[in-house]
Amino acid sequence: MLKNLFYFLVVTLGSALLPVVGFGESFTLEQVLSAPFPYGLTSASHAPRVAWVFDNKGERNIWVADAPDFVPRQVTHYKGDDGQAIASVRLTPDGKTIVYARGSEINKEATSANPTSQTKMPKQQAWAVDVSGGEPRLLGDVGCNEEACEDLQVSPDGKNVVWPAKKHLWIAPIDGKKNAEQLEELLGESDRPRWSPDGKRIAFRSNRKDHSFVAVLELATKKITYLAPTTNRDAGPVWSPDSKQVAFIRQPGLEFKRPLISEFPRPWALWIADTTQSGEGHELFHSGSAMEDSLPLFAFQSLQFTNAGRIIFASEKDGRNHLYSIAATGGTPQLLTPGDFDVEEVALSADKRSVLYTSNQNDVDRRHIWRVSATDGEPQPLTSGETIEWNPIETTDGKTVLCLGSTATSPAMPYRLTSSGRESIAKNVLPADFPHSQLATPKQVVFKSADDLEIHGQLFTPREKTGRGPALIFTHGGPIRQMLLGFHYMEYYHNAYAMNQYLASKGYTVLSVNYRLGIMYGRAFRQPPKSVWRGASEYQDVVAGAKFLQNLGNVDPQRIGLWGGSYGGFLTAMGLARNSDIFKAGVDFHGVHDWATFLPMWVAEVDAKNADDAPDIKEARELAFKSSPVASIANWRSPVLLVHGDDDRNVPFQQTTDLVEKLRAQNVAFEELIFPDEIHDLLRWSDWIRAYRATAEFFDRRLAASDERQ
Repeated sequence: MLKNLFYFLVVTLGSALLPVVGFGESFTLEQVLSAPFPYGLTSASHAPRVAWVFDNKGERNIWVADAPDFVPRQVTHYKGDDGQAIASVRLTPDGKTIVYARGSEINKEATSANPTSQTKMPKQQAWAVDVSGGEPRLLGDVGCNEEACEDLQVSPDGKNVVWPAKKHLWIAPIDGKKNAEQLEELLGESDRPRWSPDGKRIAFRSNRKDHSFVAVLELATKKITYLAPTTNRDAGPVWSPDSKQVAFIRQPGLEFKRPLISEFPRPWALWIADTTQSGEGHELFHSGSAMEDSLPLFAFQSLQFTNAGRIIFASEKDGRNHLYSIAATGGTPQLLTPGDFDVEEVALSADKRSVLYTSNQNDVDRRHIWRVSATDGEPQPLTSGETIEWNPIETTDGKTVLCLGSTATSPAMPYRLTSSGRESIAKNVLPADFPHSQLATPKQVVFKSADDLEIHGQLFTPREKTGRGPALIFTHGGPIRQMLLGFHYMEYYHNAYAMNQYLASKGYTVLSVNYRLGIMYGRAFRQPPKSVWRGASEYQDVVAGAKFLQNLGNVDPQRIGLWGGSYGGFLTAMGLARNSDIFKAGVDFHGVHDWATFLPMWVAEVDAKNADDAPDIKEARELAFKSSPVASIANWRSPVLLVHGDDDRNVPFQQTTDLVEKLRAQNVAFEELIFPDEIHDLLRWSDWIRAYRATAEFFDRRLAASDERQ
């Protein structure tokens, strides 16, 4: 098979393709996607050094910067758009060595992604490289699934690294002088390893499907101690500073044959256990039994054990995701972040006595960084204004907070915070022709859906355009995501934001819709009734967005299209299937098209292999089908471009092959852009360029000329 092979098949089924009527563009697609994307910002625990990854047009490398000047320098030197991801970047405590995973997670056939179609399959592997120079050294194969990939853990003395692979824990010396060794052969799957601060033990989850334990492995004796084992599902271990206790989250075990259509609360509890003797534990906090008391979305990443004798955890009991503090000895939890907003990322300060977090407080469609004491006091904003910040870290001396950040017209870059705001530490890496001044500043808009729910969006308006022109709805994936008033903190949506800018530059009015199911508007918004496969109530927000566009003076109501990826691909297909009268064309990136075949993956409280035993499985499948685009295939008239990688590990490729056959039977015009060996989140920059160029050209053909073609 030739490298870079992809198929672009145009099936018109009787309707001739009209010539492309291209809009002018003030910058190229390559220019707006040229900025290196930073991610994985991390710091050394005992040295004033930080590290991160730059993805520069598909060429991924690790960079570092040192206090006080934080001048960035490249450490690894991988070449080319090879589709090999870098994840789980960790600095040793002294900052002298970097450990990381390279390659993609494995699929069901236990193979990593091979987007360049090499004859020999690439592997996901753990590597170490010295900051001072030299070649990276191989530590061992990782071969983990998507959930556990970003979980290399460096020992407190900086000599070893542990990670989950092949259902067990593995350990390797960072100097590379010995091969990686398997640490245990327990039942189930072992993951989430966490070193004790004294480096003598490792806590981890032992997942047994319908139940799970938190276990502690003592390295010297190879002794395994289960912490307060029950029939529940325990996970997320965090150590006390003195290495004597572990806190973790407990949820009920799985109940088989539970009805699927009805939604149930997901109660949970915070436990703490002694690790020095028998592993006995006790409950510190227990949620209520109402829906709003369910396990919060960011529960595991928010759980922190401070040096102030208190444990930080998240709860949505008041309808918003907030942080609470509770004494390790028990007592009443203290609310740390009151207000009408949600907290997302959480990290401890260098002294582990305060919390750095991101939220949308006072700025609902952006992110800013805040600090709050673990014991008392009011939260203090560290950033504000028309900027966006995420991934906060603090240097070991406590003198500097660094983060990643962006604006409406500036792509993501690493920053350090100062008394007067923030300062870029990588000014020279941005290409000189990146089109800052030519980008639009999207307008925050709020409109009502059919059931009166308020929906937020970002409106991109073409510059210097008169008269009515075409418009597009964009819907994000997830669906637990939120598009922002600037470049996004996730690379997938950083790209999508750039694409919306490009479409606006070509004359399209673009409305990015933050439909219900998304994050940062409260739990009730994120968990609405009759949504997803239970009724797709979120689709009415897409229709409401189209009606908003129809009422704009610069939009031709007969030339509205839509596009999106993953869950956004599902909503694109829904728009074309249910409302070809509104949506005249669409581009569907790897969308779900039939919930009935996808149902087990979306049933949170039932083991997928037992979903067929649910008492209402027949009714659930019927409802799931009715909530799918394929249920309305008879009404689908508008043309569509389908984009999909055939090694997709999130949405099965069969979702697209099945839709194609149904469209063909209905004589619906469709086009395909298929990437052999690519995954869901395209790994190659060149594949994003091809996909987005095909998207723009498709809309130019279908929407840019007069509406006579429809």
